[in-house]
Amino acid sequence: MTAEKSGAPQDTTTAPTLSYEDARDELARVVQKLESGGLGLDDSLTLWERGEELARICERFLEGARERVDAALARADEQD
Repeated sequence: MTAEKSGAPQDTTTAPTLSYEDARDELARVVQKLESGGLGLDDSLTLWERGEELARICERFLEGARERVDAALARADEQD
């Protein structure tokens, strides 16, 4: 099964083995750390960059899921 059909991220250089759930959970932890404060500028920027990367991974998974749902709905419409 291709990454496109599975809904997996297509950019495998980012995180080839990171699932949607893992990316989402890590993103939540990153946001929590950033919101709690107390970090230095460098640490905050590093976390922010990781959060952006994780958000992109999640978005690619969700876009893949949207495409799969749209395709399934189109097939159902064709059968009616």
